[in-house]
Amino acid sequence: MLSKASPSSAVAEQVTGDHVAAVRAFNRFYTRKLGVLDQHLGKSPFSLSEARVLYELAHRDDLAAKEIGSELGLDPGYLSRIVQSFDEKGLITRKPLPADRRQYQLSLTAKGRQAFAKLNLSSQNEVAAMLAQLSPGDATRLTQAMATIEAVLEQRRSQPASFMLRSHRVGDMGWVVSRQAAAYAADYNWDISYEALVAEICAQFIRNYDAAREHCWIAEVGGEPVGSVFLVKATDEIAKLRLLQVEKKARGLGVGRALVEQCIQGARERGYSKMTLWTQSILVAARGIYKSTGFKLVATEPHRSFGADLVGETWELDL
Repeated sequence: MLSKASPSSAVAEQVTGDHVAAVRAFNRFYTRKLGVLDQHLGKSPFSLSEARVLYELAHRDDLAAKEIGSELGLDPGYLSRIVQSFDEKGLITRKPLPADRRQYQLSLTAKGRQAFAKLNLSSQNEVAAMLAQLSPGDATRLTQAMATIEAVLEQRRSQPASFMLRSHRVGDMGWVVSRQAAAYAADYNWDISYEALVAEICAQFIRNYDAAREHCWIAEVGGEPVGSVFLVKATDEIAKLRLLQVEKKARGLGVGRALVEQCIQGARERGYSKMTLWTQSILVAARGIYKSTGFKLVATEPHRSFGADLVGETWELDL
């Protein structure tokens, strides 16, 4: 016999029947609320498992089928049938892995990305309709509770991210203008003309907002805004990333990279083929994020703006 309880048994002793019943009741309620027990997701031709595979392929490049199966917990035979169906429908391409010819790298075709974009928009609309029935305060409580559930259950080895990303809402544009102007004045001594530029960008974003092609994400820590980024339509094919900013107190948490990655994902989901952005050579941290997420520097131009001599840079990313 063991002299001391093992970690697993110690944890088990702390779990009551009430805990188990509460979690099971919530699972039944939540799956019923989201309709995931339906044979197909929403009004799409895809099952929930097929939709999850499409999602992984849309957000990560050259995934091996084995990786998808492992991460989603799918039976290899079932996953094989999904992959075969996608291949027959022209949604994916398959190529053998150099290290193991029995395994395949999977990528979405243009048809596959179009199918995902349609599925994703439908899912977004369904969730938006559900949230529209709530007050802004209740919607915030709900999404914060979801973030808490995810953080508790994730059990990462490293410290879990202590921030969340949400969509913009009333009052956020004023915060963006104020914090952008104050931050760049403090860090780089930019004058009030930069505040005017940010105000114009935010006003135009709200005035001409196209929910199907544009978005703003706000990062929060403990319910307090600490960062932002904008996805803005330039043309039908090209999206702009604008107004990336992270408060000093939130730097080091990965907020900036998370905002940029979310913006890139958002552009892909909305069917853009390219992203572009304009930044300044002195913004070293932001430039590092752009480079690490795949953006390429394509042009530089010295200019005088915001009361300072600057070198403007144009960066691009093929989606």
